[in-house]
Amino acid sequence: MIHQINRTQQLSCDISTAWKFFSSPHNLSRITPPEMKFTVLSEGLSEHIFKGMTIDYKVSPLLGIPMNWQTLITEVNEEKDFTDTQVKGPYKLWRHFHEFIPNEAGVLMKDTVDYELPFGIIGDITNSILVGKKIESIFDFRNKVLEKLFNTQPSLA
Repeated sequence: MIHQINRTQQLSCDISTAWKFFSSPHNLSRITPPEMKFTVLSEGLSEHIFKGMTIDYKVSPLLGIPMNWQTLITEVNEEKDFTDTQVKGPYKLWRHFHEFIPNEAGVLMKDTVDYELPFGIIGDITNSILVGKKIESIFDFRNKVLEKLFNTQPSLA
């Protein structure tokens, strides 16, 4: 079964600042909980994403077990949105759509994640017991970090 997570967050910055921060693969570890030991493995990455870019990571999402993850940037609309899709990793499906909407308060950021675990009904049970909550906690952490970076002081992004 395909599951979906939707998150929105208002950022107090202009679209260029938001885009510069989120389109850099080098900032991913800043918004990922430290206990996940998120490390970008790809060397010589461009400072900003582009369609067709592949990024390799090492991450420990559950129980401290390290695993490799590879994503492909499948769509980029400059200063509007981009999509990354898992090529190799723990999910049967992982597609993350990032959208940035300028408004009078700055930028409304929207995330839509569609994901599916392997193993059919066993994956669905695992999602309801463990994985879904873990993904929500990752986005909760991210929200707190982004609040500090963009909404409570001059931007450090």
